[in-house]
Amino acid sequence: MAGRRRALIVANGEYDNAGLQRLGSPAADADALAGVLADRTISDFEVCVVRNETAHVVQAEIEDLCLEGKPDDVLLLHFSCHGLKDDSGGLYFAARNTRPDRLRSTAVPAQFVQQCIRQSRSRSIVLLLDCCYGGAFGQGVAVRASGDANVLDSFRGGRGRAVITASNSIEYAFEGATLASDEPARPSVFTSALVEGLRTGEADRDEDGWIALGELYEYLFDRVRERNPKQTPSRDIEMQGELYLAKSRRRRIKPSPIPPDLAAAIGAENPFTRLGAVAELRRRLSSSNLPVAMGAFEALKTMASTDIEHVAAAASDALSFAVVRVDAPSVRLSASAGSRASASLRVLGPPVAREVRFEASHPWIAVTEASGGAELSVTAGVAGVRRGKVVVSGPTGDVVVAVEIEASPVAEPEAVGAELAASELAAPELGAPEAVGAEPAASELAAPEPAAPEPAAAPEPAVGAAPEPAAVAAPGSVVAERTGRFAADSEPEPIVAAEAQPAAAARVPVARPATEPAGAMDPVGGFAGVVAIAGAVFAVAGLPLDYRYGYSLTQYRPGMESAVLIVAACALLAGILTLTPRTRSWTGPALLFGTGLAALFGLLRFLGEAIALSQNGDTELKTGYTFALLAHVAWLVAGASALAALRRSPAVALGAGRVRGWPAWVAIGLGVAAATGWIVQLVDLTTYDSSDAGRATAYFLLGALLAVSVPVVAMTLRPSPVGCAVLATGTAGLFGVLAPTFAAVVEASSLALGGQLIAVVALVLLAADTVVLAVRARNQPNGRQS
Repeated sequence: MAGRRRALIVANGEYDNAGLQRLGSPAADADALAGVLADRTISDFEVCVVRNETAHVVQAEIEDLCLEGKPDDVLLLHFSCHGLKDDSGGLYFAARNTRPDRLRSTAVPAQFVQQCIRQSRSRSIVLLLDCCYGGAFGQGVAVRASGDANVLDSFRGGRGRAVITASNSIEYAFEGATLASDEPARPSVFTSALVEGLRTGEADRDEDGWIALGELYEYLFDRVRERNPKQTPSRDIEMQGELYLAKSRRRRIKPSPIPPDLAAAIGAENPFTRLGAVAELRRRLSSSNLPVAMGAFEALKTMASTDIEHVAAAASDALSFAVVRVDAPSVRLSASAGSRASASLRVLGPPVAREVRFEASHPWIAVTEASGGAELSVTAGVAGVRRGKVVVSGPTGDVVVAVEIEASPVAEPEAVGAELAASELAAPELGAPEAVGAEPAASELAAPEPAAPEPAAAPEPAVGAAPEPAAVAAPGSVVAERTGRFAADSEPEPIVAAEAQPAAAARVPVARPATEPAGAMDPVGGFAGVVAIAGAVFAVAGLPLDYRYGYSLTQYRPGMESAVLIVAACALLAGILTLTPRTRSWTGPALLFGTGLAALFGLLRFLGEAIALSQNGDTELKTGYTFALLAHVAWLVAGASALAALRRSPAVALGAGRVRGWPAWVAIGLGVAAATGWIVQLVDLTTYDSSDAGRATAYFLLGALLAVSVPVVAMTLRPSPVGCAVLATGTAGLFGVLAPTFAAVVEASSLALGGQLIAVVALVLLAADTVVLAVRARNQPNGRQS
C-alpha cells in the first residue's frame, strides 16, 4: 500500500540580527514550491510551510516530520535561508532569532537535522538545501572566509536518504556584525529551477511521464550552471531503486506499429489504394489509444512528404486534423495596476492533439493545467500594457497564444459621484412616455364617430397625427386590441370576398396562392412560422462553430452542412410565408409541414450520433452540434404546429384519401427508386469497407426511409395543392441527403457509384413530377379538390 507524501518547506528570509542580510527570495520561492508540490496533477504532497520562525519552532516541525514518517512514506525537507558555519566547522541553518555569535542556541544545527533523518522510519527522505554558506564569527572580528562549506559531509550515511544542495562552495565572511561577500547577493536560482522543472515537466529527461530524483538533479545542475556558472549544485543519494517525485506531461508517446494489411495498402502501387489507406489512418488519428494515434500520425507524415501530389495532399489534410490548436489564438485582458485577471484556454482536437503542456514566457503569466486545457492568471503592471505568450506544445505540434493585459486606471470617486448626480437629474425624463401614451385615448374616442360627414374632420393634425403609430402597435398591446376592429374595417376587399363565398366553398383551398384570403392570424400558425425562422437562424449560426474536436460540422461530417442549409432555406421561406397574410392560410403551413418531414433526417442523425458517442463515454460534442440539434428540433416542432394550423384553418378541409392519378403514383415510385439506390450504394460500400459502411449507415438508411415516406404522406393528403406543397419541400430535403451520402463514398474512388446515380436520377425526376402535380392541381376546378 502506497504511503503518504509529506513536505516541509523552511523559508527564512527575515532576521532580527542586523548582521544577517535579509533575503528576498525565500518567501516567493516557498509559495511557488508549495504550489507545485501540492498540485495533485504533479507531485501530490501534503505541504507545510514554516516562514520566518525561530529556531525552536523550526526544529519542532522537522522532528515531527521525520519521527511521524512510516516506511512507505516519502518525506521532503527544503531549506531556503542562510547557512552558517561556526569556528569549528559545524553547519547551521539560520532562523529568525539567529545570532551569528550564538549559533548553538539560536540556529538549527545540521547535526540535529541529520539525527532526525536517521531516526525516521521512512525509507525515502529527500533533503533540498538552497542556502548561502559562510563562516560565522564573533561580533567585531573580521576574518576571511573559511573555505569550502562541505555541506554534504554533514549529511552522509544511512540508506534511503538523498541530499541535493544548491552549492557546496558559496563563501561569505563576516566583517564586524555585517554579512559581506566578494559578490553582490543574487536571487535564488536553485528553487526557481526546481519549481520550473517540476511544473513544466522539463526535468523528465527520458520523457517517460515521471520525474525521478536522478533526473531532477541533472536538470537542476544544467539549469543552475546555465544561469550562474559560479554555482554548482551537488548531490549525495543513498537509495535503492528510483524515487519518483512528480508526474510529467512530457510523456513521450511511442507510436504503435501499423497493422500489416494497412502497411501493405500504404505501400501499394495503386494510388487509389493508398488514398484508402490515408482515410483509415485519419480514422486512427482520432483514437483514444495514443500510441495507435501516433503511429497513424507518423505514417501520414511520411506519406505527406514522399508520395505523389494528390496522395500527399490527402495525407497533409488528414494531418491537419490532429495538429495542436486552442480555442483562442490570443488573450486580451485588463485589470487595475498590480491586480490579476483570469482567462481559460481549451485545447481542441482528438485525444492525441490534446496531450499538451503549457509554458509561459514571463513570470507574471501563471498557468495552471486543468481538465481540457489550462487556466491563466495574469498580473497587470503598474501602467501600460504587458505582452507575453503561452506556448502550447504536444507530440503533434505546438501553437503560440499571445497574452496581453492592460493596466486600467482606477475610477476617481468625484467622477463616479458626478455620473450618479447626472443620472438622478435625467431620471424624471423617464416619465415623458406617459404624455405620449395619453394621446391614443383621445384618438380612441374620436375614431368611432360615424356621423362626421366632413372628410377633413378625421385627420386633424393636432390629435390625429399621433394615433397613426398606434394603429400598427404590437399585437397584444392595449392600443392594438382597441383599434384592431377599426383596422379590420379598413380592409374591405377580404371581408367582401369572404362574405361572397358560399359556406361549403369557404373550406376549399384556393388553387392560386395569389388569391388566398388574408384572414386573422392563427396563433398556432404564427407560432410555427416564428419557430421555423428561429431554427434557420440557429442552423446558419452554428455551421462555423466547433462541432467536435475543434472542427465545424463541414469538417467533421462532410456533406451534412448541405443538408442543413437546404432544410434551413426551406424553413426560412415557409416560415415567412406562414406569417404573410396572403399565404398564411395554407401555402405557408403546407410548405412548413413538408420541411418538418425533411428535417427528420438531420434530427435522427444528430441524435443517433450523440447516443453512439455517449456509449463510449467521450462525446466531445461542442456548440456547433448543440445549434444544429436545436435547429432540427425547432423545425420538427414547427412542422407539427403547421399541421395543426392546417387542420384549424377555415380555408382548408384537410384530410387523407387514396392515391389518385398517375403523377401521384409516379411520385411514390420515384421515392422508392431513390431509396433503392441508396440501399444499393450501402451494400456496395459494406462490401468494399465494412468500417466505413458502419459509420455511413445512418445516412443511407435514414435517406431511404425519408425518400419513401415523403411522397406517400404528400400524395395521400387532401386537398391536393396541400400535398403538392408538402412534396415540394420534402423533395428539397431529399436533395440535401445526397451530399452526405456522396461524401461517404467519395474517398473510395474504386467503388461503383451506380446506386448513387439511381438516387440522383430518381430525385431529379421526382422534382419534375412535383411541378406536374402542382400544375394539375392549379388547373383543377375548386369543387374537385377533395
